[in-house]
Amino acid sequence: MQKVFIVEDDKQIRDELVILLSRNKYEVITSTDFRTVVEDVLVAVPDIVLLDLNLPYVDGHVICRELRDRSDVGIIVVTSRNSDLDELMSMNLGADDFITKPYSPQILLARIASVLRRSDKVASTLLFSYEGLELDPAKSQVTYGEQSAELTKNEMRILQVLMQHAENIVSREEMQNELWQSDQFIDDNTLTVNVNRLRSTLARIGVKDYLHTKRGLGYYIKSAQADESADGDLVGIKDRLSENLAPNPNCHSREGGNPL
Repeated sequence: MQKVFIVEDDKQIRDELVILLSRNKYEVITSTDFRTVVEDVLVAVPDIVLLDLNLPYVDGHVICRELRDRSDVGIIVVTSRNSDLDELMSMNLGADDFITKPYSPQILLARIASVLRRSDKVASTLLFSYEGLELDPAKSQVTYGEQSAELTKNEMRILQVLMQHAENIVSREEMQNELWQSDQFIDDNTLTVNVNRLRSTLARIGVKDYLHTKRGLGYYIKSAQADESADGDLVGIKDRLSENLAPNPNCHSREGGNPL
C-alpha cells in the first residue's frame, strides 16, 4: 500500500482528502504541527506528499525546498494560489506537479498515480552501493567484485531497505511493512527465514558478516572498516596493557637479596 502524506491546515479539506485517498487504497498520514512537518515527512517516508502553500508558521514553498533538498519523495502542490508565479516557483523548488483548488477528485487521483508511476520508473533505474556491494533492483541482482547473484523479490527488498538506511537499525516491524505492507497476519519466522536466505546468497559471492542482527531491535548493515577500526582500538589497548604489565628487567625482588 502506497503512502500519501497530506500537509494541509484546512481541517475540512484534510478530512475529505483522507476519505478520498483511503477509499482508493492509499495509506494516509497527516500532520497538524507545521513547525516540524519536514521532519515528520522524512520520518514517515511516504511515497508522495500533497502540499498546501498557505500554512501557519511557514510557507509551503519553504517546506517544498527543504523536502527536495533532503528527499526524492514525490511532491504535488495543492493550493488555492493560482498565479503563474506560484506554479513556476513550486516547480523550480522541486515539486512534481501543481494543482489549484477547487479540483476534481478524479483529476487529483490521476495526477497522484502519474507522479507515483514516474517515481517508480526512476527508482527502478537506481543502483544501490555500499561497501563494495552493488544492488541493481531492475535486474534483482547483487554484485560483489566479479561475482553476481540473483535475488528473490524479498531478498532484494530487504537488502534495498538496509542499504537505504546503511549503519542504522531497521526494526522488524518496519521491514515487515516494507515487504508485506503489514506487520499483522505474518508469521514472525517468515522474516527471519528471508533474512537468512539473503545472508546465504551474499555468502555465495564472498560477502560475509555484512548483515547484522541487533537482538530485540532489528537488522542493519555495517561498514567493515568500522569493525576493523574497533578491532584495531582493542588491539592497541591490549598491547598497552601488556606493556604496562610486562616485568621491568631493571627491577628485582627483595627475596633474592638484590636491590630494587
